[in-house]
Amino acid sequence: MAVVNLTTAQFEETITNNEIVIFDFWAEWCGPCKQFGPVFEEISEKYPDIVFAKVNVEEEQELAGMFQVRSIPTLVFMREKIVVFSNPGAIPGSALEEGIKQLKELDMQQVHKDLEQAQQQQ
Repeated sequence: MAVVNLTTAQFEETITNNEIVIFDFWAEWCGPCKQFGPVFEEISEKYPDIVFAKVNVEEEQELAGMFQVRSIPTLVFMREKIVVFSNPGAIPGSALEEGIKQLKELDMQQVHKDLEQAQQQQ
């Protein structure tokens, strides 16, 4: 699947209807964002089963706030509506692909169990 420009209005539907969503929080004026953009797009072509969503922090401040984005670019991996990884700063394509591999290999039953235990302890 190619990269989609995600808006706040599309967010809930996107995470509900897709097992894996990878977010790239960026801005037009951000140099590192512009350098990382083509890497993000190129890798998105290799994984048609994953939604690669670009979020313009200037236009979608609510989403940026929801994910507590403090610097850009910020990359967020979400699987089954759970944020499993967040990284400020651009990363090399090889690191993005390794992250995707690890994301796909996650034992989500264990993640849900750990999350439930953590919530009970609060």
